Amino acid sequence: MNMLKSLVGGLLLVAVGCAAPEASHSKKSQLVADMKRATDHHSFSKPDEAVTTHLKWDARVDFDQRQITATATYQIQTAKDAERLLLDCRDLTIHSVTVDGQEAPFELAPVRPFLGQPLSIPVTGSTQEVSVAYTTSPDAAAFLWVEGASPFLFTQSQAILARTWVPCQDSPGVRFTYEAHVEVPTELMALMSAVNPTEKSADGHYDFVMEQPIPSYLLALAVGNVEFRSVGAHTGVYATSDLIDAAEYEFAEMEDMLVAAEGLYGKYAWERYDLLVLPAAFPFGGMENPRLTFATPTIIAGDRSLVSLVAHELAHSWSGNLVTNATWDDFWLNEGFTVYFEQRIMEAVYGRDISEMLSTLSYQGLVDEVDAIMDVNPNDTHLRLHLKDRDPDDGMTAIAYDKGYFFLRLLEETVGRRTFDSFLKTYFTSHAFQVMDTDTFLDYLNDNLLNTEELRSAVNVPAWVDGQGLPGNCPEVKSARIERVDATLNAWTLGNIASDALPWSDWLYQERYRFLSNLPDNTDAARLAELDAAWDINSTGNNEVLFAWLEQAVRSQHTKAYDRLRTFLVGVGRRKFLTPIYKAMVETGQTELARDIYKEARPNYHSVATGTMDELLGFVE
Repeated sequence: MNMLKSLVGGLLLVAVGCAAPEASHSKKSQLVADMKRATDHHSFSKPDEAVTTHLKWDARVDFDQRQITATATYQIQTAKDAERLLLDCRDLTIHSVTVDGQEAPFELAPVRPFLGQPLSIPVTGSTQEVSVAYTTSPDAAAFLWVEGASPFLFTQSQAILARTWVPCQDSPGVRFTYEAHVEVPTELMALMSAVNPTEKSADGHYDFVMEQPIPSYLLALAVGNVEFRSVGAHTGVYATSDLIDAAEYEFAEMEDMLVAAEGLYGKYAWERYDLLVLPAAFPFGGMENPRLTFATPTIIAGDRSLVSLVAHELAHSWSGNLVTNATWDDFWLNEGFTVYFEQRIMEAVYGRDISEMLSTLSYQGLVDEVDAIMDVNPNDTHLRLHLKDRDPDDGMTAIAYDKGYFFLRLLEETVGRRTFDSFLKTYFTSHAFQVMDTDTFLDYLNDNLLNTEELRSAVNVPAWVDGQGLPGNCPEVKSARIERVDATLNAWTLGNIASDALPWSDWLYQERYRFLSNLPDNTDAARLAELDAAWDINSTGNNEVLFAWLEQAVRSQHTKAYDRLRTFLVGVGRRKFLTPIYKAMVETGQTELARDIYKEARPNYHSVATGTMDELLGFVE
């Protein structure tokens, strides 16, 4: 691996725990003994002194108390002069610690905002195993407990919430394998980011194995009354009984996506790719937990129109899960690559016409995000993030995703698709199960792709990685279908085309979304009423279109849509939808309405969403 010759500020980045699943024990030991790492400001762990390589997790899930009682047993590897193992914890009650089977003292340092506290355990250069017995808090930030007739629990560990349910070295630069034994109520099924059951057990006990090393943010647990349906040789879906038929239909083409992805960038490394439909309170569109993507039900549209999200999470099986950002400052190495890969999968399965419409929408969102960020903190438009002393969730913007995508698209257009595909495929295979930081990637890029001054000048990498805003050589996206929508919108705005004369029924969701999201903010509510009377937009089953409609309804104060608005905001916890709509209410002098709806909706939201909305709305419990 020629990247390993490159020292970045004296820090050498290699795989943590092992170079690949099949690596020998002696090779693992040598890698751990030799490794140096980039500094992760979001973890207390010191893996150069003692690093976790395998987790055995024994847990009991208690819905009545909204807690998990567990023992986390780690196999560790240590430096010769090691004195302590540091694990990240947040809101955990530590009951006891053992080191190589003997009870040991431990220390918990003072709590720091959003980081929690380090758990310090004494070890030596010969220590092999450490166990921690603990209980989670009912308010653990990673959890959402859904109560009622059909209880459900799911976790969201990214970015640094794994420490709220497992004491761990909660850094993307530390990888480990794991096994687990989980006890849940007998009427429910437990699932993890591991080898999963397809039927409920009789006694509520489930065993899991993840043989490939993963970082802590990919630890995942879900418990609910779900069932499984196979949709391909290596793919399947889990959902509750009321959604399983719809999910089976909606995601029937996952196997085609998997085959297309393998054809682009190499063999899928995780054996199976299954998807779990979570309750609507899930704060994201999807989460790329290995072997089991977590997905929002808001992508079930009935016509497979929103499956680009599945393509995105599948792409993470290479970019992120296989080659992982070393720290959260390097987040674009996960997400920019994934958006690029997602677009290539969509093009391969559905055609370039569709993928270019998606790219056009991405560009529009990126321009809007860049404009907003430039008004607050221009440095947050760098691809290389600056998140020290900040919650890493601050970096989850369109910059990492879409600026990253357009940078990679520029690389493709500069060197040619065939050359770029060969580069990416080699990059993924040669760095499989390793971590990557920005400087090391740029050295690899210059050595293996931009290997002439002419190419480096054409791309201008510094302007993309450490420059503000969008560089002047950002690729242009051309979509004839989107251009026709824009022309139609202009005609409608000028009154030259009636609402009932729009080609609405012929448009795909991307075209409908483009029309609605680009309506002028001062559009009269009466004109929205005309649109709804013609096309019944308020009743659409496509949540992307509905979101664009409701945001515009708020800005135009089209109050006839407000019953649907309240139902949507109370029933859906996806932060992508919530933030713009609540923000629109604040910006249009409807803050009291926003707070009234939020008060009703907040108990249904995950902490990832409430953290954002609390600040936006000035909400205090």
